[in-house]
Amino acid sequence: MTVGECLRALARHPYDLVVRQWNWKAAAISAIIRGSIFFLTSLASGLRAAYTALAVDVAFRVPLVGIYAAVTQALASAEPAWAAAAVVILVVPAVSHTLEFVVHSAAGTPAVQAGVLASIAFSALSGAFDLFAMRRGVLRVGADARSLTSDLRRLPRLVADFVLAGPLAAVRFVRGARGW
Repeated sequence: MTVGECLRALARHPYDLVVRQWNWKAAAISAIIRGSIFFLTSLASGLRAAYTALAVDVAFRVPLVGIYAAVTQALASAEPAWAAAAVVILVVPAVSHTLEFVVHSAAGTPAVQAGVLASIAFSALSGAFDLFAMRRGVLRVGADARSLTSDLRRLPRLVADFVLAGPLAAVRFVRGARGW
């Protein structure tokens, strides 16, 4: 399926592809990580402000990331892979971080700019990793999913593969260009 066909299917069947495939695994992991980001960036304003920032982030993050990851899972098998990655890394987070900024600003989160900037950096990395993992059957929900425990056991190897993917691709490119 092409990326365009996948996006059209998401628009035509949001209940089946987004609501029913709401990704609780990604939502839980993200809530822990991003909640910690906002907790730490707000800590200079006091413990109460930090806990409030954490609570605000978790309250809107869990539903949002479950949807975001459902879209990522739908795009995980779409081709070309670079176009699926562009949607996951650029388009979806643009919507997410706009909402994040609005919610945290309205809640009076201290250092909201620092929190959102750190969250954007994390999104670029986590979106790419989620797509990488989902293409390999990890962090998926639904009929083709494994248990969270199984996914967590596979994560260290996947992280290593993900970190090495760029350098290995560069080596393959150089070898191909030089005819090695």
